[in-house]
Amino acid sequence: MELALVLLFVTTVSGCGVSSFPPDTSQRVVNGAEARPYSWPWQVSLESFYPTCGGTLIAPNWVLTAAHCITFHTYRVVVAEHDMSLDEGPEQSIRVQKIIIHPKWNDNCVSCGNDIALLKLEQSAVLNENVQLACLPKHGETLAHNQPCYVTGWGRLYSGGPRAAKLQQALLPVVGHNICSQSDWWGSSAKTTMVCAGGESKSACHGDSGGPLNCKGRDGRWYVQGVTSFVDGRGCNTPRRPTVFTRVASFIPWIMQVTTLNRLKKK
Repeated sequence: MELALVLLFVTTVSGCGVSSFPPDTSQRVVNGAEARPYSWPWQVSLESFYPTCGGTLIAPNWVLTAAHCITFHTYRVVVAEHDMSLDEGPEQSIRVQKIIIHPKWNDNCVSCGNDIALLKLEQSAVLNENVQLACLPKHGETLAHNQPCYVTGWGRLYSGGPRAAKLQQALLPVVGHNICSQSDWWGSSAKTTMVCAGGESKSACHGDSGGPLNCKGRDGRWYVQGVTSFVDGRGCNTPRRPTVFTRVASFIPWIMQVTTLNRLKKK
């Protein structure tokens, strides 16, 4: 078991979080802008009969997404996707073999937390310049208030607006838990197993669910620190209602347990 955990750690840290086409972070975009093609090579599109959510490739055959995204029985993921309106060539469409939702997830209470799921793919994605793995943070790692992170996805461009055809990115500074949990912010809905980021005119929106909150580490690699979970019911850009993400660092033991157990079963 210890060896398996070490192997997973090596897989998800060594050679992860590096893009062949570095994302453009020079523009401090507010409402979001089209991402440089393939600059977030771990971003996946989760699809059933149609694109439903985003996700993050954390191992060649494992995708991290939100539990609330799972509403059907059959899914596929598309990696190396950029413009959904075109077949651009490098896309890989892979069927999901197994869905593992966190055992404490309550689909009647998204603000209760545990909005996280793992998808085991039927076959491993082929890693190349357009497809790479995101790094996983260390268990218990915290983010500093105002730390710059980026949300990515094909969600609605604004509340009630059209979904994006091309992958979007938006700068979402982290909002510290001591602020986000104040009564005039998210209050008790903001748990320590969550990350708040953005606010005001900066937000994820419907359709971005399950996708990553990308934060750059001191080592220069990109880490998936959050899984897009929920926004305010009144709209995606409500003041003092930043986007809420599942805090990946709180679920590292569960991720390790699930991926290791499924590896051992295969043997």
